[in-house]
Amino acid sequence: MLNNKTVLITGGTGSFGKQFVKTVLTKYKPKKLIIFSRDELKQFEMREQFSEQAYPCLRYFIGDVRDRSRLSRAFSGVDFVVHAAALKQVTTCEYNPIEAVKTNVMGAANIIDAAIDCNVSNVIALSTDKAVSPVNLYGATKLCSDKLFVSANNYSGADGPKFSVVRYGNVVGSRGSVVPIFIKARESGHLDITDERMTRFWITVGQSVSFVLQSLFLARGGEIYVPKLPSMRIVDLAKAIAPHCSLNFIGVREAEKLHEVMISEEDARYTLDVGDYYLILPFSKSREMETLMNTGVGEPCAERFCYSSQHNDRWLTTNDLKQMVSDLSLHAT
Repeated sequence: MLNNKTVLITGGTGSFGKQFVKTVLTKYKPKKLIIFSRDELKQFEMREQFSEQAYPCLRYFIGDVRDRSRLSRAFSGVDFVVHAAALKQVTTCEYNPIEAVKTNVMGAANIIDAAIDCNVSNVIALSTDKAVSPVNLYGATKLCSDKLFVSANNYSGADGPKFSVVRYGNVVGSRGSVVPIFIKARESGHLDITDERMTRFWITVGQSVSFVLQSLFLARGGEIYVPKLPSMRIVDLAKAIAPHCSLNFIGVREAEKLHEVMISEEDARYTLDVGDYYLILPFSKSREMETLMNTGVGEPCAERFCYSSQHNDRWLTTNDLKQMVSDLSLHAT
């Protein structure tokens, strides 16, 4: 699907973006692969790994999703857009709320307008479990972004771009992940843990890229794709990384949940279980559920279903986490 096509990724110099670029260059032959980001240093560093000389299809494009005119220039002739740019640090967003809104909400609106004006074929926006029943500003801005992308299909027209969303949990080893924090802290002999009950969904960056590509190929417009992920206990993660360290429980921080949710009870009424993932349909397309079920696409979720990291039938053990951290360390070297 990506062969001889022009693909653009916003936030392309981040953890996801780097893996996305690596995967696309390995598996496909795009006409152009455009890395759109605002940090010239990160683009310079990324060029050392993925240069235009080695990969003639690559283009590095300086720009900010807050700048609609720049997006329109970048989107010219683009077939597929993966929107990964965002302000993601919870505490940073709490302290700088207007900046978070400008990037995560207004930036999403600019992506939509530019995609429609430039007649892009498909747009996939990356979301987060924190967008469900949000308790912090980051989650609230991503919920708003999700709503914007889903609703964008209402006015893009039958021949216009298709907008869809991918929602998943914490990415192991990404910037802001607790893994490097624990690895650094273990030198002190103890780790700070917020609460021994805390759980999270867990996904590797490679798995997230594969799921985004799968969703891009399946997208009809308006759906939210949610992969079925294992849960892990933060305590188990700490024991896997630093088994000989003592644990210091400091209490849940402001704007933090004990457990994350990727599908709420309200969303579950419009959600299909499609085997390895869930498909949340927009309310405007809820009648399509029966059609999809009749064609064998999926089964409706049970009444009062809630996809929570606390109540999950897939759990990572301490040994699983040790292996993931080990693989991450080998990949980093």
